[in-house]
Amino acid sequence: MAPKYPQGGTGVSTGTKRLRIGLAMMLLLLLVLGGRLFQIQGLDPDGMAQAAVDNRSRSFPVAPLRGDVLGAEGNVLATSVQRFHITVDQQNVLDEFKRITPDNELVTVTKDEAVQKLASVLGKPADEVKDDMTGNDRFHYVAKSVSPAVRDKVMNLGIPGIVAQATSERTYPSGAVGGSIVGYLSSDGNALGGVELTKDDVLSGKPGKISYQIGADGIPIPTAPRKEKPAVDGTSVQLTINQDIQWFAQQKIASQVERLNAEWGSVVVLEAETGRIAAMAQSQAPDPNKPGETRPDRRQALGVTAAFEPGSTEKMITMAAVIEEGLAGPLSEFTVPPTYTVDGQSFSDAFEHGTQERTLAGIFGDSMNTGTVMAGEKLTKQQRYDWLRKFGIGKETGVPLPGETAGILAKPENWDARQQYTVLFGQGVAQTALQTAAAYQTIANDGVKLKPRLIDAYIEPDGTRHEVETKQGTRVVSNETAQKVQDMLETTVADAGAQLAQMESYRVGGKTGTAEAPGEHGGYDGYTASFVGMAPMEDPKYVVAVTLQRPQGDIYGITAGPTFTAVMGHTLHTFDVPPSTGKPAHLPLFASEKRE
Repeated sequence: MAPKYPQGGTGVSTGTKRLRIGLAMMLLLLLVLGGRLFQIQGLDPDGMAQAAVDNRSRSFPVAPLRGDVLGAEGNVLATSVQRFHITVDQQNVLDEFKRITPDNELVTVTKDEAVQKLASVLGKPADEVKDDMTGNDRFHYVAKSVSPAVRDKVMNLGIPGIVAQATSERTYPSGAVGGSIVGYLSSDGNALGGVELTKDDVLSGKPGKISYQIGADGIPIPTAPRKEKPAVDGTSVQLTINQDIQWFAQQKIASQVERLNAEWGSVVVLEAETGRIAAMAQSQAPDPNKPGETRPDRRQALGVTAAFEPGSTEKMITMAAVIEEGLAGPLSEFTVPPTYTVDGQSFSDAFEHGTQERTLAGIFGDSMNTGTVMAGEKLTKQQRYDWLRKFGIGKETGVPLPGETAGILAKPENWDARQQYTVLFGQGVAQTALQTAAAYQTIANDGVKLKPRLIDAYIEPDGTRHEVETKQGTRVVSNETAQKVQDMLETTVADAGAQLAQMESYRVGGKTGTAEAPGEHGGYDGYTASFVGMAPMEDPKYVVAVTLQRPQGDIYGITAGPTFTAVMGHTLHTFDVPPSTGKPAHLPLFASEKRE
């Protein structure tokens, strides 16, 4: 009988083998799936859940309102209004979605319908809005800086993926008044000038954040957690600038610049007893609402960024130094020749004269370079340098404005044979209008120099006010020396070379200055005319410094005096300073007058 199975067979059919293999593979697959399920549910449930939450989560920043910039009287120079950026998550824009109407009806809205309605609310072309809503960007702007009313209309449309992001828009109610001091922002909100830039960290505040979850339809899940970190609004900054005086000074200096066809002009008004800057005006000031209309080199405050040779206004420092050092007094006598030569360097005056017997007050009053060198050479080179530094020349004032220059004051060992004498009458040295005004503030404040101050207070969003304390001043000269220099300044206005600065009802002291202005390609191509003065002289309250760069005309007609008297008069009246009392100082200008 033949065997039941062929030799070497297993007794299992081919079909049975395939079935067993298939079962084994299925068991293996189930084992893998079970292991993975165990890993997901047993070993890493939090991770997968968090991944799901992350996939549904959306967040956007909440911009704080920027702090205001205020004038000394509390008037608003810069403020922010609330606006919203309309943004879209393009991946959440659906071809159609459900929304509930104001009548509580559930309706279906197509993408095209949503685009038309959104475009109508925003006042934009529908094609442009459709392009903004189409793509794969998770964050894309549809419209910027819309009003709260427009924002409400947009959000009432209930379009998935559309978000209103809070922001703010900067406005400057006073326009160009104090524009170079206040500063401005770029179109994307970056601070670019003035206090806006230097105090950006204070004004800008801290942004907040809102987080929420969305469903598959792109609409926020109402039952999901919503986290909100509130924004902290910025702190307001109150300046020392008096808006009325600032406006008046800008008008006056602009008018004088136009009349004399000057390159530019500036005015600084300082409060003598506090160092507060009541005004820092310039002939062309930027309107922070539209800064692009002003050339870039005029957008900053020229009172701190433009350095120039001061000319004869610097003689005040020389007079104070020789008096304080005990080398001469206002009535000291000097035989002044038409030309004075020392160390091979010859000096003459702006007017012709023979040999004259002058007092120091007369030398100063009639602005004689010859006599100034004769008196100043009594100081060593190091003393000349040190006294300029004591009065703040060659050092930044530290006011919070961008671009401030320290000016130019070379070390005495680097002075050449002529410069060692020209610095005595304001040549071979360059400084800003604020530095010059601060030097005169020292004399007006009885010899105590104060740091010029531009900020009065910081005001938190809740109204808490933090006053900026006046820093203790530095005594530069004695009270006695300061009084003697004040008398010399008053004599200059009352009887000598600055009589155009006389004012009705107020005693005035001051000094003119005229220096050659260096050209861009070497040499000199014009003049810098200035006047610095103080009033009322029985107790000086304010210092006003006026500068005109490259005015056109006769050297004797390009004076800054009329602008000084106008601004000083307006300042004294604004602050209700009573008319002067007492008699003006009349120091003898000539030795013969002294002996009478």
